[in-house]
Amino acid sequence: MRRVPEGDNMARDVCARCGHIHYANPKIVVGSVATHGDLILLCRRAIEPRRGFWTLPAGFLEEHETAEDGARREAREEACAEIAIDALLAVYSIVHLSQIQLMYRARLETPSVAAGPESLAVKLYPWEDIPWTELAFPSVKWALEHWRKTRDLRAFPPFSNP
Repeated sequence: MRRVPEGDNMARDVCARCGHIHYANPKIVVGSVATHGDLILLCRRAIEPRRGFWTLPAGFLEEHETAEDGARREAREEACAEIAIDALLAVYSIVHLSQIQLMYRARLETPSVAAGPESLAVKLYPWEDIPWTELAFPSVKWALEHWRKTRDLRAFPPFSNP
């Protein structure tokens, strides 16, 4: 049943028999703006939501996985890409979805990429050819713009929601 457990201040799902409290916590998404020179890796989504739209390689962090390892795994799964993480680019709070997104700045170890099972296609785009009107989520646009601001910087504080 839904109630405020003793010592808490928020309604939670609580088992009426044993009193176990189920805590629903935000999901953590990890991903990267991965580049090869001045080219940026984008993936055309093969899954909902936003199937057919372009995104950065990103997805949910798995249990017992570091955020950096998760971002590397997502690049492998979605684009058959090996990446080297450079820096934490941004931490976005997507409140309506209960998500925290950790986006990294990364470079491709090799320009060889291919669509993984969650991608219809992958492509390395120059900045001027990015399909801005076909991006899957606002946070993809934010991350691309934040990458652009930092591409020549060695150190910078991570960005947050614009």
